Amino acid sequence: MNAASQKSAPRNFNSVETWVFDLDNTLYPHDLNLWQQIDDRIRSFVSDFLKVTKEEAFRVQKDYYKRYGTTMRGLMAEHGMKPDDFLEFVHEIDHSPLLPNAELGDAIEKLPGRKLILTNGTRKHAEAVMKRLDIDRHFEDVFDIAAADLDPKPHPQVYDRFLHKHGVDPQKAAMFEDLARNLSVPHALGMTTVLVVPPATREVFREGWELEGHEAAHVDHVTDDLTGFLRKIAG
Repeated sequence: MNAASQKSAPRNFNSVETWVFDLDNTLYPHDLNLWQQIDDRIRSFVSDFLKVTKEEAFRVQKDYYKRYGTTMRGLMAEHGMKPDDFLEFVHEIDHSPLLPNAELGDAIEKLPGRKLILTNGTRKHAEAVMKRLDIDRHFEDVFDIAAADLDPKPHPQVYDRFLHKHGVDPQKAAMFEDLARNLSVPHALGMTTVLVVPPATREVFREGWELEGHEAAHVDHVTDDLTGFLRKIAG
């Protein structure tokens, strides 16, 4: 029996009063390649920090990302790196590809209840993204990597800290993410989960494991059109 046939009926949004959104590749399309800028800067940092070639840095970067949740966490765990310089360096990117998205803002505004950001990035980066999209006024707060004590999703303690800090009842919350593995813990806690994927018509680079999980039992809904999906909920 495959994973799809083992899935129970997807949870609905009837009782949701808190809407939780990942940031990168969720609130804006993956094909804008904003994350690619960060990815490239991570590689440069790893190369300089470990004094290795860019090719070796790429291998280390992706290995740590997969095993630890973020490359930063792997560097901290295995090399004793202090995170401040890393976070500052990798998020110094050009946000200009992002343009105001009035339709997304309108769809978010119509959702009943609170809206929060839960990201493995920094607050500074999240605020820059939201300001460029012109959706910042719709969000109550940002829970970033610093608020998570530098532990990244999908580690369970991140979600526990987030829920506690903001007084969120997971049974009355929904989580939107672009990585299926980051929805496993939220679903176990009782949240309704939505996986945001790139449109099939757009070609994007992702590693195989990042594309997995569309049919996982912990994914209630999948969409390649966040704005349209939110409109249907609010409607």
